[in-house]
Amino acid sequence: MRVLLLKEPRDEESGPDPYLKELESHGHKAALIPVLSFKFVSLNTFSDKLFQPEKHSGLIFTSPRAVEAVKMCLDMGGRREEWNKSIKDKWNSKSIYVVGKATGALVQSLGLKPLGEDTGTADVLSRLIIEREDTNIPPLFFPCGSIKREVLPMALRENGVPLETLTVYQTAEHPDLEKNLKNYFTEQGTPASIAFFSPSGVKFCLEVVRRLSGEQLNEIKFAAIGATTQDAMTAEGLCVSCTAEKPTAEHLAAAIATALQ
Repeated sequence: MRVLLLKEPRDEESGPDPYLKELESHGHKAALIPVLSFKFVSLNTFSDKLFQPEKHSGLIFTSPRAVEAVKMCLDMGGRREEWNKSIKDKWNSKSIYVVGKATGALVQSLGLKPLGEDTGTADVLSRLIIEREDTNIPPLFFPCGSIKREVLPMALRENGVPLETLTVYQTAEHPDLEKNLKNYFTEQGTPASIAFFSPSGVKFCLEVVRRLSGEQLNEIKFAAIGATTQDAMTAEGLCVSCTAEKPTAEHLAAAIATALQ
C-alpha cells in the first residue's frame, strides 16, 4: 500500500531515509514530501556563545536543525580546529541534553556526548533536566527554531532552572509544497496512509490534502509521529488512526502497518 510521509528527507550523507526503509520492510511503498523550509539566523551571536562554554552550564538541542546551525558556525568561521582541540571537551564536562535519537546522533557527530536520547518529547526531557540540575547554576543554553513550543522553557522556568534561548533558524512552509502534493496525488492517487511529523506540518498541509483527496479523505489512515502532532491533527477534526509509541522510524512503521492491516 502507498504511504505518504510529510517530512524532510534525511541528509543524503547519512544514507537512505530510515522511515522509507522501515515501511518498505513492512511491504508498503512510501514517499516523502518536504513540508518545511529553514533559514538560519543569528549565526554570529550563536558562534560567540558556542565558544564561551564557561558562561553556561550545558546545552539543549531539541531539533536536528539546531545542530546543523552549530556545524554552520564551525565551518563559517573556520573554527572547527579550535572546537576539536578544546571547546568540545569543555562542553562535554557539562550536560548536553537532546530530544530523540536523530538529534542525538548529529550531536555525537560534533564530538559531544548527548543525554536524553530516549526522552522523545520536550516534555519528558524537561523532567529529566529538572531532576538533574540545580537552580543556582549558570543558565543552560537552548538554540531553537522560531516556532518552538513553550513546554520546555516554561517547565524549567517554573522549577527555577536558569535558561537562555536563542533563535538560530526560522521555519516556513516549503515553497514547492502544494505543487509536490498535487503531483503526488495526480501520479500515485490517494495514499492508504498519510503521516504527519509536526503541528506545523498539519497547519501547512491539511487544507491541500483535504482538497486533493476529496471524498476519499475518510478512507485515509492518518498517522502521527507523537502526541503533540496527534493533538494538532485532532484539533483540526482529523480522525487519527495511529500514533507512534516513540518518535522513531521503527515505531511509526509498526503503527502504520497495524493500522493498514
